[in-house]
Amino acid sequence: MTAACGVDCEVCDLKARKKCGGCVPGDHPKAMERSEEIKHVMGAYCPAMKCAAERKQPYCLSCKEFPCKVHYKWEIPYSSSLLKLIEKSK
Repeated sequence: MTAACGVDCEVCDLKARKKCGGCVPGDHPKAMERSEEIKHVMGAYCPAMKCAAERKQPYCLSCKEFPCKVHYKWEIPYSSSLLKLIEKSK
């Protein structure tokens, strides 16, 4: 499944090593619940997942505000260099 941030969980090593059950789109009915589970496993919220769930956005990339301060602050999963390229292309 593709996570709210846009990363496909099937390619994530954390899921492969059974450290994480994977993410869901931000508009998934269990998005907030999954955000809490990620906090428990990782020790912190995924800021992209939490934001998408709060805004009920399926993916960060579909949000009008992307790239936003959440991505620039945390650089999860995108680097500031990539965010700047994306912003230029809008």
